[in-house]
Amino acid sequence: MTYAIIEAGGKQYRVQAGETLRIEKLVANEGDTVVLGNVLAVSEDGKLTVGAPYIEGAKVTASVKAQGKAPKIIVFKYHAKTNYRRKTGHRQPFTAVTIEKIEA
Repeated sequence: MTYAIIEAGGKQYRVQAGETLRIEKLVANEGDTVVLGNVLAVSEDGKLTVGAPYIEGAKVTASVKAQGKAPKIIVFKYHAKTNYRRKTGHRQPFTAVTIEKIEA
């Protein structure tokens, strides 16, 4: 079982080939192939390789499946006894990618 730990959008993800995940929005169209080069660790056949901080030459290839927005969250600010109330919403954009291959 081969897996990699990558960094995308300031977050870290554990990925395997064939897996679909949502990461922070990338500038790419649906169907495009993107290369995620910030690989922190790779495990191949039980052997773990850890970078400092990244592994040189390692990359993860993924295909873009969709661009979208997450469900809306409500941001409500409130101060007691001062008649202060602010209600806003937020929808975080994301890119859904499918991992194609991991190269160490």
